[in-house]
Amino acid sequence: MNLGAHSPVFIVLLPLSASLLCLALSRLNKHLGAWVVQLSILGAFASSVASLREVLAEGGKSIHYWMGNWAPPIGIEFAIDPLNTSVLCMITFISLVVSFYSRPFLQNEDWLHYGGYYTLYGLLTVGLCGMTVTGDVFNMYVYLEIMSLSGYGLIALGGKKSMVAAFRYLLVGTIGASLYLIGIGYIYAMTGSLNMADIGQRIQPFVHTPLFAFAVACFLIAFGIKMALFPLHGWQPDSYTFSHPGAAGFISGCMSKVPAYAMLRYFFYVFGVHNSVMEALMNVLGIMGICGILIGSVMALAQYDFRRMLAYSSVAQLGYIAVGMALGNVHGFIGAVLHLINHAFMKCCLFLVVGGITYRYGEVNLYRLGGLNRKMPVSSIAVVLAVLSMVGIPPTCGFFSKWYLMLGAYEGGQNIYIAVLVISSLLNAVYYFRIIEQMFIQREASLPEIHEAETGLGLPVSMLVPIAVTGLAILFLGIYSSTLVTNIINIGLPEVLIK
Repeated sequence: MNLGAHSPVFIVLLPLSASLLCLALSRLNKHLGAWVVQLSILGAFASSVASLREVLAEGGKSIHYWMGNWAPPIGIEFAIDPLNTSVLCMITFISLVVSFYSRPFLQNEDWLHYGGYYTLYGLLTVGLCGMTVTGDVFNMYVYLEIMSLSGYGLIALGGKKSMVAAFRYLLVGTIGASLYLIGIGYIYAMTGSLNMADIGQRIQPFVHTPLFAFAVACFLIAFGIKMALFPLHGWQPDSYTFSHPGAAGFISGCMSKVPAYAMLRYFFYVFGVHNSVMEALMNVLGIMGICGILIGSVMALAQYDFRRMLAYSSVAQLGYIAVGMALGNVHGFIGAVLHLINHAFMKCCLFLVVGGITYRYGEVNLYRLGGLNRKMPVSSIAVVLAVLSMVGIPPTCGFFSKWYLMLGAYEGGQNIYIAVLVISSLLNAVYYFRIIEQMFIQREASLPEIHEAETGLGLPVSMLVPIAVTGLAILFLGIYSSTLVTNIINIGLPEVLIK
Protein backbone atom coordinates (compact mmCIF):
# COMPACT_ATOMS: atom_id res chain seq x y z
CA MET A 1 0.00 0.00 0.00
CA ASN A 2 1.31 3.45 -0.93
CA LEU A 3 0.99 5.39 2.32
CA GLY A 4 1.88 8.64 0.54
CA ALA A 5 -1.29 8.40 -1.53
CA HIS A 6 -3.32 8.37 1.69
CA SER A 7 -1.63 11.38 3.30
CA PRO A 8 -4.79 13.59 3.00
CA VAL A 9 -6.86 11.28 5.19
CA PHE A 10 -4.00 10.78 7.70
CA ILE A 11 -4.14 14.51 8.47
CA VAL A 12 -7.50 13.95 10.18
CA LEU A 13 -7.44 10.23 10.97
CA LEU A 14 -4.25 10.22 13.09
CA PRO A 15 -5.24 12.88 15.65
CA LEU A 16 -8.85 11.61 15.68
CA SER A 17 -7.76 8.07 16.58
CA ALA A 18 -5.28 9.32 19.18
CA SER A 19 -7.87 11.59 20.79
CA LEU A 20 -10.37 8.74 21.12
CA LEU A 21 -7.71 6.58 22.81
CA CYS A 22 -6.21 9.33 24.95
CA LEU A 23 -8.30 8.95 28.12
CA ALA A 24 -7.93 5.16 28.21
CA LEU A 25 -4.18 5.44 27.74
CA SER A 26 -3.96 8.20 30.35
CA ARG A 27 -5.68 5.88 32.84
CA LEU A 28 -2.79 3.45 32.38
CA ASN A 29 -0.15 6.16 32.59
CA LYS A 30 -0.80 9.85 33.12
CA HIS A 31 1.53 10.95 30.30
CA LEU A 32 0.93 8.15 27.79
CA GLY A 33 -2.24 9.56 26.22
CA ALA A 34 -0.63 12.98 25.79
CA TRP A 35 2.41 11.49 24.05
CA VAL A 36 0.19 9.53 21.66
CA VAL A 37 -1.79 12.67 20.79
CA GLN A 38 1.42 14.62 20.21
CA LEU A 39 2.84 11.86 18.00
CA SER A 40 -0.40 11.84 16.00
CA ILE A 41 -0.19 15.62 15.50
CA LEU A 42 3.41 15.18 14.33
CA GLY A 43 2.13 12.58 11.85
CA ALA A 44 -0.59 14.99 10.71
CA PHE A 45 2.02 17.69 10.17
CA ALA A 46 4.19 15.29 8.14
CA SER A 47 1.13 14.31 6.08
CA SER A 48 0.31 17.98 5.48
CA VAL A 49 3.84 18.65 4.24
CA ALA A 50 3.67 15.54 2.02
CA SER A 51 0.33 16.71 0.58
CA LEU A 52 1.75 20.17 -0.09
CA ARG A 53 4.74 18.71 -1.91
CA GLU A 54 2.48 16.43 -3.93
CA VAL A 55 0.14 19.20 -5.04
CA LEU A 56 3.07 21.47 -5.96
CA ALA A 57 4.61 18.62 -7.95
CA GLU A 58 1.32 18.49 -9.90
CA GLY A 59 1.73 22.16 -10.80
CA GLY A 60 -0.90 23.33 -8.34
CA LYS A 61 -3.65 21.11 -9.73
CA SER A 62 -6.12 20.01 -7.06
CA ILE A 63 -5.89 16.43 -5.83
CA HIS A 64 -9.09 14.67 -4.75
CA TYR A 65 -9.19 11.86 -2.21
CA TRP A 66 -12.44 9.86 -2.29
CA MET A 67 -13.63 8.23 0.94
CA GLY A 68 -14.32 4.55 0.40
CA ASN A 69 -13.58 5.11 -3.29
CA TRP A 70 -17.09 6.55 -3.72
CA ALA A 71 -16.98 9.22 -6.44
CA PRO A 72 -18.55 12.61 -5.65
CA PRO A 73 -21.11 14.09 -5.62
CA ILE A 74 -22.43 10.93 -3.93
CA GLY A 75 -19.30 10.22 -1.93
CA ILE A 76 -17.36 12.47 0.44
CA GLU A 77 -13.99 13.75 -0.73
CA PHE A 78 -10.99 15.59 0.64
CA ALA A 79 -9.78 18.26 -1.79
CA ILE A 80 -6.09 19.15 -1.68
CA ASP A 81 -4.85 22.37 -3.28
CA PRO A 82 -1.91 24.77 -2.68
CA LEU A 83 -3.93 27.11 -0.49
CA ASN A 84 -5.50 24.65 1.92
CA THR A 85 -2.35 22.56 2.28
CA SER A 86 -0.44 25.67 3.37
CA VAL A 87 -3.21 26.35 5.93
CA LEU A 88 -3.02 22.70 7.05
CA CYS A 89 0.74 23.00 7.55
CA MET A 90 0.12 26.12 9.64
CA ILE A 91 -2.53 24.43 11.82
CA THR A 92 -0.62 21.22 12.48
CA PHE A 93 2.69 23.02 13.10
CA ILE A 94 1.19 25.43 15.62
CA SER A 95 -0.77 22.59 17.22
CA LEU A 96 2.40 20.51 17.61
CA VAL A 97 4.43 23.37 19.07
CA VAL A 98 1.75 24.46 21.55
CA SER A 99 1.09 20.86 22.65
CA PHE A 100 4.57 20.81 24.27
CA TYR A 101 4.08 24.29 25.68
CA SER A 102 0.97 23.10 27.56
CA ARG A 103 2.72 20.46 29.67
CA PRO A 104 4.01 22.63 32.56
CA PHE A 105 0.48 23.96 33.20
CA LEU A 106 -0.76 20.38 33.69
CA GLN A 107 2.06 18.92 35.78
CA ASN A 108 0.02 18.87 39.02
CA GLU A 109 -3.19 17.55 37.44
CA ASP A 110 -4.48 13.99 37.87
CA TRP A 111 -4.75 11.55 34.97
CA LEU A 112 -8.35 12.49 34.19
CA HIS A 113 -7.67 16.20 33.77
CA TYR A 114 -4.38 15.55 32.01
CA GLY A 115 -5.88 13.09 29.56
CA GLY A 116 -9.06 15.12 29.18
CA TYR A 117 -7.07 18.20 28.21
CA TYR A 118 -5.16 16.40 25.47
CA THR A 119 -8.33 14.67 24.26
CA LEU A 120 -9.95 18.05 23.69
CA TYR A 121 -6.72 19.43 22.24
CA GLY A 122 -6.48 16.60 19.71
CA LEU A 123 -10.14 16.97 18.75
CA LEU A 124 -9.66 20.71 18.21
CA THR A 125 -6.85 19.85 15.80
CA VAL A 126 -9.15 17.36 14.06
CA GLY A 127 -11.92 19.92 13.66
CA LEU A 128 -9.64 22.63 12.29
CA CYS A 129 -7.91 20.28 9.83
CA GLY A 130 -11.18 18.68 8.75
CA MET A 131 -12.79 22.05 8.00
CA THR A 132 -9.78 22.99 5.90
CA VAL A 133 -9.42 19.81 3.84
CA THR A 134 -13.00 18.65 3.26
CA GLY A 135 -14.67 19.10 -0.10
CA ASP A 136 -18.18 18.46 1.22
CA VAL A 137 -20.35 21.23 2.72
CA PHE A 138 -22.14 19.02 5.27
CA ASN A 139 -18.88 17.34 6.24
CA MET A 140 -17.59 20.84 7.00
CA TYR A 141 -20.50 21.28 9.41
CA VAL A 142 -19.46 18.11 11.24
CA TYR A 143 -15.89 19.34 11.60
CA LEU A 144 -17.15 22.80 12.57
CA GLU A 145 -19.00 21.22 15.48
CA ILE A 146 -15.97 19.15 16.51
CA MET A 147 -13.88 22.33 16.48
CA SER A 148 -16.49 24.27 18.44
CA LEU A 149 -17.23 21.67 21.12
CA SER A 150 -13.56 20.96 21.83
CA GLY A 151 -12.89 24.71 21.84
CA TYR A 152 -15.67 25.28 24.39
CA GLY A 153 -14.07 22.64 26.60
CA LEU A 154 -10.55 24.08 26.41
CA ILE A 155 -11.85 27.57 27.16
CA ALA A 156 -13.87 26.28 30.12
CA LEU A 157 -10.76 24.64 31.62
CA GLY A 158 -9.27 28.08 32.28
CA GLY A 159 -11.06 28.60 35.63
CA LYS A 160 -14.26 30.04 37.09
CA LYS A 161 -14.53 33.06 34.78
CA SER A 162 -13.79 30.87 31.80
CA MET A 163 -16.91 28.80 32.44
CA VAL A 164 -19.11 31.84 31.78
CA ALA A 165 -17.02 32.80 28.74
CA ALA A 166 -17.31 29.27 27.33
CA PHE A 167 -21.07 29.19 27.93
CA ARG A 168 -21.49 32.53 26.16
CA TYR A 169 -19.42 31.27 23.25
CA LEU A 170 -21.53 28.10 23.18
CA LEU A 171 -24.76 30.09 22.90
CA VAL A 172 -23.49 32.40 20.17
CA GLY A 173 -21.58 29.62 18.41
CA THR A 174 -24.71 27.47 18.28
CA ILE A 175 -26.51 30.28 16.45
CA GLY A 176 -23.62 30.45 13.97
CA ALA A 177 -23.63 26.69 13.40
CA SER A 178 -27.41 26.70 12.94
CA LEU A 179 -27.21 29.46 10.35
CA TYR A 180 -24.52 27.54 8.48
CA LEU A 181 -26.78 24.47 8.46
CA ILE A 182 -29.70 26.55 7.17
CA GLY A 183 -27.45 27.90 4.41
CA ILE A 184 -26.51 24.36 3.45
CA GLY A 185 -30.20 23.45 3.23
CA TYR A 186 -30.92 26.27 0.79
CA ILE A 187 -27.84 25.47 -1.29
CA TYR A 188 -28.90 21.83 -1.48
CA ALA A 189 -32.44 22.85 -2.46
CA MET A 190 -31.02 24.84 -5.39
CA THR A 191 -28.33 22.42 -6.56
CA GLY A 192 -29.21 18.96 -5.24
CA SER A 193 -25.55 18.48 -4.24
CA LEU A 194 -23.32 18.76 -1.17
CA ASN A 195 -19.99 18.57 -3.00
CA MET A 196 -18.28 21.97 -3.20
CA ALA A 197 -16.90 21.57 -6.72
CA ASP A 198 -20.25 20.29 -7.95
CA ILE A 199 -22.10 23.16 -6.24
CA GLY A 200 -19.75 25.64 -7.92
CA GLN A 201 -21.03 24.48 -11.33
CA ARG A 202 -24.70 23.96 -10.47
CA ILE A 203 -25.22 27.19 -8.52
CA GLN A 204 -24.59 29.56 -11.43
CA PRO A 205 -28.22 29.71 -12.72
CA PHE A 206 -29.33 30.77 -9.21
CA VAL A 207 -26.76 33.46 -8.33
CA HIS A 208 -29.20 36.32 -8.97
CA THR A 209 -32.08 34.87 -6.96
CA PRO A 210 -33.28 35.91 -3.46
CA LEU A 211 -32.82 32.31 -2.30
CA PHE A 212 -29.10 32.46 -3.12
CA ALA A 213 -28.81 35.87 -1.42
CA PHE A 214 -30.37 34.47 1.75
CA ALA A 215 -28.05 31.44 1.71
CA VAL A 216 -24.86 33.48 1.37
CA ALA A 217 -26.09 35.87 4.08
CA CYS A 218 -26.40 32.84 6.38
CA PHE A 219 -22.83 31.83 5.53
CA LEU A 220 -21.56 35.38 6.14
CA ILE A 221 -23.13 35.57 9.60
CA ALA A 222 -22.17 31.99 10.52
CA PHE A 223 -18.51 32.35 9.59
CA GLY A 224 -18.49 35.92 10.90
CA ILE A 225 -19.47 34.62 14.34
CA LYS A 226 -16.91 31.84 14.28
CA MET A 227 -14.06 34.13 13.17
CA ALA A 228 -15.13 36.92 15.58
CA LEU A 229 -15.70 39.47 12.83
CA PHE A 230 -17.15 42.79 14.04
CA PRO A 231 -19.96 43.18 15.13
CA LEU A 232 -20.29 39.42 15.70
CA HIS A 233 -17.27 39.24 18.02
CA GLY A 234 -18.99 39.64 21.40
CA TRP A 235 -18.03 36.17 22.63
CA GLN A 236 -14.34 36.52 21.75
CA PRO A 237 -12.67 38.91 24.26
CA ASP A 238 -13.69 36.89 27.34
CA SER A 239 -12.99 33.55 25.63
CA TYR A 240 -9.45 34.55 24.67
CA THR A 241 -8.82 36.24 28.03
CA PHE A 242 -9.95 33.42 30.29
CA SER A 243 -9.20 30.30 28.22
CA HIS A 244 -6.75 27.70 29.49
CA PRO A 245 -3.31 29.39 29.27
CA GLY A 246 -1.74 26.24 27.83
CA ALA A 247 -4.13 26.22 24.87
CA ALA A 248 -4.64 29.98 24.42
CA GLY A 249 -1.87 30.21 21.81
CA PHE A 250 -3.49 27.53 19.65
CA ILE A 251 -7.02 28.88 20.16
CA SER A 252 -6.10 32.48 19.33
CA GLY A 253 -3.79 31.47 16.50
CA CYS A 254 -6.03 29.06 14.58
CA MET A 255 -9.64 28.92 15.77
CA SER A 256 -10.60 32.19 14.11
CA LYS A 257 -8.43 31.68 11.00
CA VAL A 258 -10.02 28.46 9.78
CA PRO A 259 -13.57 29.93 9.61
CA ALA A 260 -11.99 32.89 7.78
CA TYR A 261 -10.42 30.44 5.33
CA ALA A 262 -13.79 28.64 4.97
CA MET A 263 -15.48 31.96 4.13
CA LEU A 264 -12.78 32.73 1.58
CA ARG A 265 -13.16 29.28 0.04
CA TYR A 266 -16.92 29.55 -0.35
CA PHE A 267 -16.96 33.10 -1.69
CA PHE A 268 -14.08 32.80 -4.16
CA TYR A 269 -13.97 29.12 -5.15
CA VAL A 270 -17.58 27.97 -4.88
CA PHE A 271 -19.90 30.96 -5.37
CA GLY A 272 -17.62 33.35 -7.29
CA VAL A 273 -17.46 37.06 -6.57
CA HIS A 274 -18.56 38.42 -9.97
CA ASN A 275 -22.33 38.50 -9.58
CA SER A 276 -24.66 41.11 -8.13
CA VAL A 277 -25.40 39.26 -4.89
CA MET A 278 -21.75 38.57 -4.09
CA GLU A 279 -20.71 42.11 -5.02
CA ALA A 280 -23.27 43.49 -2.56
CA LEU A 281 -22.08 40.96 0.04
CA MET A 282 -18.45 42.06 -0.46
CA ASN A 283 -19.47 45.66 0.20
CA VAL A 284 -21.04 44.58 3.49
CA LEU A 285 -17.96 42.52 4.32
CA GLY A 286 -15.76 45.54 3.62
CA ILE A 287 -17.80 47.73 5.99
CA MET A 288 -17.60 45.06 8.69
CA GLY A 289 -13.84 44.84 8.14
CA ILE A 290 -13.32 48.60 8.39
CA CYS A 291 -15.41 48.87 11.57
CA GLY A 292 -13.61 45.88 13.07
CA ILE A 293 -10.18 47.37 12.31
CA LEU A 294 -10.94 50.75 13.84
CA ILE A 295 -13.09 49.72 16.81
CA GLY A 296 -10.90 46.72 17.64
CA SER A 297 -7.80 48.94 17.63
CA VAL A 298 -9.42 51.60 19.82
CA MET A 299 -10.70 48.98 22.29
CA ALA A 300 -7.25 47.37 22.44
CA LEU A 301 -5.78 50.77 23.25
CA ALA A 302 -8.05 51.04 26.29
CA GLN A 303 -7.02 47.73 27.89
CA TYR A 304 -4.51 47.12 30.68
CA ASP A 305 -4.97 43.32 30.78
CA PHE A 306 -2.39 41.93 28.34
CA ARG A 307 -4.67 39.07 27.27
CA ARG A 308 -7.69 41.30 26.68
CA MET A 309 -5.63 43.74 24.66
CA LEU A 310 -4.53 40.88 22.41
CA ALA A 311 -8.14 39.70 22.09
CA TYR A 312 -9.37 43.08 20.83
CA SER A 313 -6.31 43.33 18.62
CA SER A 314 -7.44 40.08 17.00
CA VAL A 315 -10.80 41.67 16.17
CA ALA A 316 -8.89 44.38 14.31
CA GLN A 317 -6.55 41.94 12.58
CA LEU A 318 -9.43 39.78 11.37
CA GLY A 319 -10.81 42.97 9.87
CA TYR A 320 -7.71 43.04 7.65
CA ILE A 321 -8.61 39.60 6.29
CA ALA A 322 -12.20 40.74 5.66
CA VAL A 323 -10.95 43.84 3.83
CA GLY A 324 -8.66 41.70 1.66
CA MET A 325 -11.61 39.54 0.64
CA ALA A 326 -13.87 42.54 0.11
CA LEU A 327 -11.40 44.09 -2.35
CA GLY A 328 -12.12 41.18 -4.70
CA ASN A 329 -8.88 41.44 -6.67
CA VAL A 330 -5.65 39.45 -6.85
CA HIS A 331 -3.57 41.61 -4.51
CA GLY A 332 -6.37 41.85 -1.97
CA PHE A 333 -6.80 38.06 -2.05
CA ILE A 334 -3.05 37.50 -1.58
CA GLY A 335 -3.03 39.98 1.30
CA ALA A 336 -5.95 38.21 2.99
CA VAL A 337 -4.30 34.78 2.70
CA LEU A 338 -0.92 36.07 3.84
CA HIS A 339 -2.41 37.83 6.83
CA LEU A 340 -4.41 34.74 7.74
CA ILE A 341 -1.18 32.74 8.00
CA ASN A 342 1.02 35.50 9.40
CA HIS A 343 -1.42 36.57 12.10
CA ALA A 344 -1.77 32.97 13.29
CA PHE A 345 1.93 32.92 14.18
CA MET A 346 2.02 36.50 15.51
CA LYS A 347 -0.91 36.09 17.86
CA CYS A 348 0.13 32.58 18.90
CA CYS A 349 3.59 33.90 19.85
CA LEU A 350 2.14 36.75 21.92
CA PHE A 351 -0.29 34.48 23.79
CA LEU A 352 2.53 32.03 24.51
CA VAL A 353 4.52 34.87 26.04
CA VAL A 354 1.52 35.99 28.12
CA GLY A 355 1.07 32.40 29.27
CA GLY A 356 4.75 32.27 30.25
CA ILE A 357 4.45 35.47 32.29
CA THR A 358 1.30 34.11 33.95
CA TYR A 359 3.02 30.78 34.68
CA ARG A 360 6.01 32.40 36.38
CA TYR A 361 4.49 35.48 38.01
CA GLY A 362 0.72 35.22 37.74
CA GLU A 363 0.67 38.72 36.25
CA VAL A 364 -1.32 40.01 33.25
CA ASN A 365 -1.27 43.77 33.94
CA LEU A 366 0.55 45.59 31.12
CA TYR A 367 1.91 48.15 33.55
CA ARG A 368 3.54 45.54 35.80
CA LEU A 369 6.06 44.18 33.30
CA GLY A 370 9.00 46.47 34.08
CA GLY A 371 12.42 44.83 33.78
CA LEU A 372 11.03 41.66 32.22
CA ASN A 373 13.69 41.76 29.50
CA ARG A 374 16.28 40.74 32.11
CA LYS A 375 14.13 38.09 33.77
CA MET A 376 12.71 36.51 30.58
CA PRO A 377 15.06 37.42 27.70
CA VAL A 378 13.79 34.89 25.14
CA SER A 379 10.18 35.91 25.71
CA SER A 380 11.11 39.60 25.48
CA ILE A 381 12.87 39.14 22.13
CA ALA A 382 9.88 37.16 20.81
CA VAL A 383 7.57 40.00 21.88
CA VAL A 384 9.73 42.51 19.98
CA LEU A 385 9.49 40.43 16.79
CA ALA A 386 5.73 39.94 17.18
CA VAL A 387 5.12 43.63 17.95
CA LEU A 388 7.17 44.79 14.94
CA SER A 389 5.15 42.41 12.78
CA MET A 390 1.79 43.53 14.18
CA VAL A 391 2.68 47.14 13.46
CA GLY A 392 3.97 46.22 9.99
CA ILE A 393 7.74 46.84 10.16
CA PRO A 394 9.90 44.96 7.61
CA PRO A 395 11.34 42.36 7.40
CA THR A 396 8.75 40.79 9.70
CA CYS A 397 5.82 39.01 8.04
CA GLY A 398 3.12 41.52 9.05
CA PHE A 399 4.60 44.15 6.74
CA PHE A 400 4.16 42.04 3.62
CA SER A 401 0.51 41.11 4.16
CA LYS A 402 -0.33 44.77 4.82
CA TRP A 403 1.66 45.73 1.72
CA TYR A 404 -0.44 43.46 -0.48
CA LEU A 405 -3.63 44.80 1.10
CA MET A 406 -2.44 48.31 0.27
CA LEU A 407 -1.71 47.27 -3.32
CA GLY A 408 -5.16 45.69 -3.58
CA ALA A 409 -6.82 48.86 -2.29
CA TYR A 410 -4.78 51.01 -4.69
CA GLU A 411 -5.56 48.69 -7.60
CA GLY A 412 -9.28 48.85 -6.81
CA GLY A 413 -9.25 52.61 -6.28
CA GLN A 414 -10.44 52.13 -2.69
CA ASN A 415 -8.65 54.97 -0.91
CA ILE A 416 -10.81 54.51 2.19
CA TYR A 417 -9.17 51.14 2.80
CA ILE A 418 -5.70 52.66 2.46
CA ALA A 419 -6.57 55.33 5.02
CA VAL A 420 -7.99 52.75 7.45
CA LEU A 421 -4.91 50.52 7.13
CA VAL A 422 -2.59 53.47 7.84
CA ILE A 423 -4.64 54.65 10.84
CA SER A 424 -4.80 51.12 12.22
CA SER A 425 -1.03 50.65 11.90
CA LEU A 426 -0.50 53.88 13.86
CA LEU A 427 -2.89 52.70 16.58
CA ASN A 428 -1.10 49.34 16.63
CA ALA A 429 2.17 51.17 17.19
CA VAL A 430 0.69 53.11 20.13
CA TYR A 431 -0.71 50.16 22.06
CA TYR A 432 1.96 47.61 21.19
CA PHE A 433 5.01 49.80 21.75
CA ARG A 434 3.86 50.47 25.31
CA ILE A 435 4.59 46.78 25.93
CA ILE A 436 8.14 47.27 24.67
CA GLU A 437 8.43 50.37 26.83
CA GLN A 438 7.29 48.48 29.93
CA MET A 439 9.58 45.50 29.33
CA PHE A 440 12.76 47.31 28.32
CA ILE A 441 12.61 50.87 29.71
CA GLN A 442 10.51 51.02 32.88
CA ARG A 443 12.12 50.21 36.20
CA GLU A 444 11.87 46.66 37.39
CA ALA A 445 8.56 45.63 38.90
CA SER A 446 8.70 43.59 42.10
CA LEU A 447 6.78 40.51 41.00
CA PRO A 448 6.58 37.50 43.34
CA GLU A 449 7.42 34.21 41.60
CA ILE A 450 4.75 31.52 41.49
CA HIS A 451 7.11 29.09 39.76
CA GLU A 452 10.85 29.51 40.16
CA ALA A 453 12.90 29.75 36.98
CA GLU A 454 14.08 26.28 35.92
CA THR A 455 16.62 27.79 33.55
CA GLY A 456 18.55 31.05 33.35
CA LEU A 457 16.09 32.13 30.64
CA GLY A 458 13.10 32.29 32.96
CA LEU A 459 10.85 29.40 31.86
CA PRO A 460 10.92 25.62 31.41
CA VAL A 461 12.47 24.42 28.14
CA SER A 462 9.13 23.04 26.95
CA MET A 463 7.77 26.60 27.08
CA LEU A 464 10.87 28.45 25.86
CA VAL A 465 11.24 26.44 22.66
CA PRO A 466 7.67 27.09 21.37
CA ILE A 467 8.04 30.81 22.15
CA ALA A 468 11.37 30.95 20.30
CA VAL A 469 10.06 28.90 17.36
CA THR A 470 6.95 31.04 16.81
CA GLY A 471 9.04 34.21 17.16
CA LEU A 472 11.52 32.98 14.54
CA ALA A 473 8.63 31.90 12.31
CA ILE A 474 7.48 35.54 12.19
CA LEU A 475 10.88 36.52 10.81
CA PHE A 476 11.08 33.48 8.52
CA LEU A 477 7.66 34.13 6.97
CA GLY A 478 8.67 37.72 6.33
CA ILE A 479 12.01 36.90 4.69
CA TYR A 480 10.46 34.18 2.51
CA SER A 481 7.19 35.98 1.89
CA SER A 482 7.82 36.30 -1.85
CA THR A 483 8.52 32.56 -2.07
CA LEU A 484 5.23 31.77 -0.35
CA VAL A 485 3.32 34.10 -2.67
CA THR A 486 5.03 33.01 -5.89
CA ASN A 487 5.22 29.26 -5.34
CA ILE A 488 2.04 28.58 -3.39
CA ILE A 489 -0.58 31.35 -3.29
CA ASN A 490 -0.22 32.52 -6.90
CA ILE A 491 -0.62 29.04 -8.37
CA GLY A 492 -3.70 28.44 -6.23
CA LEU A 493 -5.53 31.67 -7.13
CA PRO A 494 -9.26 31.20 -7.80
CA GLU A 495 -10.27 31.28 -11.47
CA VAL A 496 -12.67 34.19 -10.93
CA LEU A 497 -9.66 36.43 -10.16
CA ILE A 498 -7.48 35.17 -12.99
CA LYS A 499 -10.04 35.74 -15.74
